Amino acid sequence: MHMSTSIAVHEPPTALRLVTQAYASLLLIAFALMPAQFIAYLYFYQAPTLKFEDHLFHEIAIAVATLEGLFVTYVTWRCYLFSGEPLLRWMTLGFLGFVLIYAPHGAFTGMAHQNMWLFLLYGPASRLAMSILLFVGLLSYNRPPDDVEKRSSARAWLIWIGLFLVVDLAVALVAYSAYAGHPAVRMAMEGGALVLCALNVAVMLSRQIHSPLMVIFGISVTWFALSSLAFMVAGPWNHLWWLAHAIFAGGFFLLSFGVIQAFRTTRSFSTIYSQEELMARLAEAMADTQTALQEVQRSNRKLELVAATDPLTGAGNRRHFIECIGAEIARAKRSGAPLSLLSLDLDHFKDINDSRGHIVGDEVLCEFVRKCLEAIRPYDSVARVGGEEFMVLLPGATLDAACAVGERLRSAIQGSVFDAGNRPSIGVTISIGAAEFGRDGATLDEFLSVADKRLYRAKHEGRNCVIAA
Repeated sequence: MHMSTSIAVHEPPTALRLVTQAYASLLLIAFALMPAQFIAYLYFYQAPTLKFEDHLFHEIAIAVATLEGLFVTYVTWRCYLFSGEPLLRWMTLGFLGFVLIYAPHGAFTGMAHQNMWLFLLYGPASRLAMSILLFVGLLSYNRPPDDVEKRSSARAWLIWIGLFLVVDLAVALVAYSAYAGHPAVRMAMEGGALVLCALNVAVMLSRQIHSPLMVIFGISVTWFALSSLAFMVAGPWNHLWWLAHAIFAGGFFLLSFGVIQAFRTTRSFSTIYSQEELMARLAEAMADTQTALQEVQRSNRKLELVAATDPLTGAGNRRHFIECIGAEIARAKRSGAPLSLLSLDLDHFKDINDSRGHIVGDEVLCEFVRKCLEAIRPYDSVARVGGEEFMVLLPGATLDAACAVGERLRSAIQGSVFDAGNRPSIGVTISIGAAEFGRDGATLDEFLSVADKRLYRAKHEGRNCVIAA
């Protein structure tokens, strides 16, 4: 109940939430349109004669892009096999088509001076193919998943691969035709890619698709559209042309990040929730379960306390002590750390009960536990295992260290005066037997037996002493 009230008090005002939501939307829009600023700057201010023609650099860049494209294609395909989401099928085909059509753009870099169009046309062709497939994929968003047979059908994928290779051949034929140098050829492909990417964004906005990964998808296709615009106004090898490559690469990197996020989470583009949705679901779940959870926790604490402690002294009881020593033995076996035990008994305690009464005897037992806790380490534990019999568990202590603790405890008890109210004070002494696990027994029963035997020896040899051998 307290937590529910706290959440309600700290809920931000509605006006502030609306303002921050609008601000976040503006930031996303600004980020999506950021490449337009660079395009405008270079278009209006770069020197037309300033170029950077480096065939080796271009070939390396295209090779890296091809390898990355193959990797992203594979990861997207794995996501599709898991979820069967049609969008992921079309995205896989979009990435695959881009890679197979784009690779010759790098392979024919050396042909730039012999046949410029054989070098140039594969770039816009690959972007057009990918934009078509991404647009079809967006239209299939949130449709029922494909059946398992369709996902794993190799025939369908091979047909698409063959189709992409046919496109490669068709681009080569166009490059060697009389129409290759006509501006309409390249502009039609770049313009088609730009229009299709713009349609992607328009469809997303009209359908109000705003899941986290689809926001990444929308920003990526916006960058693809702007890269096509940059290619349309750029010339080969000038800086605007290189900027167009960089913008497209940025969009591809961003979309591949979304694919990796899908692969590492739900392997789906439609079942990842936004932060707002997660918070709403979390708040609802907390409101439904909080009261019951707190009640269960209170009950569990009471039950655990009753089950684990001696009701008179507050020390652990025998059952809880056996559980603790079993866990400590297992830990000692794993780590090799020492583990020791003290078996204690209050000397002549029966005489106190007989002469002063059981109420005074109970007070002595409670005071003894308090003094015992003061004398041992914070991570040691005390348990009452009989009427006036106690055990102290000493993790990490050797037998010598246990003897030192036992002697300190014996001296503290001997030097203390147990107040009995208006009656005369009582002096109490204790007898102690010490044992170390492994050295004095390799099993729980042997370990406890050795400590008990040494306690009995301490009592038979005059009491008020520590026996460790």
